[in-house]
Amino acid sequence: MNQPDGVATFASGDGMPRDANGPVFAEPWQAQAFALAVQLSEAGCFTWREWAGERAAVVRAAMSLEPRDRTTTITGCFALERLCWSKGLTSALALNERRMAWAEAYRHTPLGRPVELLEP
Repeated sequence: MNQPDGVATFASGDGMPRDANGPVFAEPWQAQAFALAVQLSEAGCFTWREWAGERAAVVRAAMSLEPRDRTTTITGCFALERLCWSKGLTSALALNERRMAWAEAYRHTPLGRPVELLEP
């Protein structure tokens, strides 16, 4: 089943921004996405090893592109999205609708303001 120390193992790895108290995130949404991955793993939707493997695959794919994308924040979201889709937790249609809603919200957000997605 899930590795209980999976989060601690991942958070101690290279590439995770850290301060004296542990992992940190540049933006609140990054922490929220990570928390969602933790909650879904703890709920048994997928194992932590599955999520880490999917994330590693997304990072490898990003590293193969030119110029090399060495970011770790967005790749974690793509990995979570791909894993949720492959496990049947969401559909391609639902993911596409959500992407379009975010794009629309972004286009209508004044410069300097946070982008907010309003629920229907």
